[in-house]
Amino acid sequence: MMNKHMPNKKSFDKHTIKRLVSYIMDYKWKFTIVIICIILTSLVSAASATAVRILIDDYITPLIGTTNPSFDGIIKVISILSCIFIVGVISAFIYSRIMVDISQGILNKIRNDMFCHMQKLPIRYFDTNSHGDVMSHYTNDTDALRQALSQSIPQSFSAIITVVSVFVTMLTTSLYLTIFVVLYLVFQLFCVKKVATKSSRYFIEQQRSLGEINGYIEEMINGQKVVKVFCHEEKAKEEFDRKNEMLRENAYKANTFANIIMPMMNNLGILQYILLAIIGGSLAINGIGGVTIGSIVAFLMLSRNFNVPISQVSQQMNFIIMSLAGAKRIFELLDEKEEEDSGYVTLVNAKYENGEIVEVKERTGIWAWKHPHQDGTLTYTELTGEVELNDVDFGYTEEKIVLHNVTINAKHGQKIAFVGATGAGKTTITNLINRFYDIADGKIRYDGININKIKKPDLRRSLGVVLQDTNLFTGTVLDNIRYGNLNATDEECIAAAKKANAHHFIELLKDGYNTVISGSGEGLSQGQKQLLSIARAIVADPPVMILDEATSSIDTHTEAIVQKGMDMLMHGRTVFVIAHRLSTIQNSDKIIVLDKGRIIESGNHDELIKLKGKYYQLYTGAIEMD
Repeated sequence: MMNKHMPNKKSFDKHTIKRLVSYIMDYKWKFTIVIICIILTSLVSAASATAVRILIDDYITPLIGTTNPSFDGIIKVISILSCIFIVGVISAFIYSRIMVDISQGILNKIRNDMFCHMQKLPIRYFDTNSHGDVMSHYTNDTDALRQALSQSIPQSFSAIITVVSVFVTMLTTSLYLTIFVVLYLVFQLFCVKKVATKSSRYFIEQQRSLGEINGYIEEMINGQKVVKVFCHEEKAKEEFDRKNEMLRENAYKANTFANIIMPMMNNLGILQYILLAIIGGSLAINGIGGVTIGSIVAFLMLSRNFNVPISQVSQQMNFIIMSLAGAKRIFELLDEKEEEDSGYVTLVNAKYENGEIVEVKERTGIWAWKHPHQDGTLTYTELTGEVELNDVDFGYTEEKIVLHNVTINAKHGQKIAFVGATGAGKTTITNLINRFYDIADGKIRYDGININKIKKPDLRRSLGVVLQDTNLFTGTVLDNIRYGNLNATDEECIAAAKKANAHHFIELLKDGYNTVISGSGEGLSQGQKQLLSIARAIVADPPVMILDEATSSIDTHTEAIVQKGMDMLMHGRTVFVIAHRLSTIQNSDKIIVLDKGRIIESGNHDELIKLKGKYYQLYTGAIEMD
């Protein structure tokens, strides 16, 4: 039974090739020079064979048996041959150097296009695709493309030009021998096609398997502690062996067929060389077709120059096939649908001036919405941070709805806490407020404005988020804090760190705020990394904060320190909190208890305790939160 991932015989559509050509055309003038140089290099093969025929028939043969031979003609022809070969060498050098520049420029643009496009993809894409497989587009697929652009494509083009020029020269040298070469070529191409067809299918599978194994390795590296804690090493090794064996099998089959082509073509070429010598000698002896000793030698040279390019094309075809497999995967990423944004309401930074709100460029004022009117005027409304969900339904797929009739009304300055088992829908609700996903039914309003009408970047800028899993970036501590507001001064970043109670441990670092940390935060405890994440949110100074189990990875002592900074962060803002520790949300204005995507209880701590429902059971320990 055929593997469901096995590509059909039409491995690549014309669309992939056209897309690749469009990148090459950005360098059309340089590529034109490359083509001219390739043509010159290819013509050398034909011209040298013609010169050898002339040398033998017109100069060497007449000298046989003469008593006082003159070598002036021979020296002249040899000088011409030397010039021909020098032109060929120089042309080959020029086009090789230019192709390196073209190929690296194209790869640079492709990587830029992929990264820029990746920034516009919805969160759904990264939730459903292995990070290692995405990384494989930047490494394995682009490297395969580099091989084709810098070597395979120019060599193949050179081979085609060489074959055409040599074929024309063959026709002028001997029609009979040319007919034999053409018939023999048909036989060679038939053999190559049989092997190359099978090879191409497995090269595509090889690229796909490579992406899968990269994704698995990335998962295992990130989850190495979990693997060791649960003694899962053998199971992980078994799964890796399975994926590795799949890669080995596909690579084995691809390269087996690929490696057959070159020896097969070489042996067929040698056979052709012998047959040409026999047939040419017979024609010369019998005086058929005007074949001479010089034309036989020239034709043997031409046949070699004819077969070598075909063998090169046959060999390079495998690299071209592999590169097209990589290009296809790259263009699949580039063709992924970007995150849609139909919003038109704009968020600005504003300030009061003479009793009115006016727009300012710097982030030093209040948050406000800009409202353009049909008459061309603009009005500004201060953003208070009220969030309202009305009868919201949502499902990651249309077939399975995970949130049902969710209604929440968060007033300015209120703290709203979500409680419930894992999978109840707590994080999903915050993802909907951010518009990481769009709702299936209902309405979400932000300051009375339907969030579908608000530009996504503006909406998200006004929503600060602190996640359970901290994400730091390679750079200084200041750089990581400033990530929340790139315009923030050093003083503002330090002030934010103090509010988050991170200042003390930062001062103890080797270079303080200028200490360079890695993206993994190596050398920092989980609590310290979370404190930096909180400082980053503070410097952003948004009107709405989302805290997704922000203190769950911090010990109780550290949590008490952080909570003071958190209280300052939450003051005067609308805050959504997801927490497993009920002690951290007792002072919430409203606690919403979720179960299987539905709100089953809502109220403050005292009200829910009196209700003696699920929250009461969770708080008293009658049941545990999953």
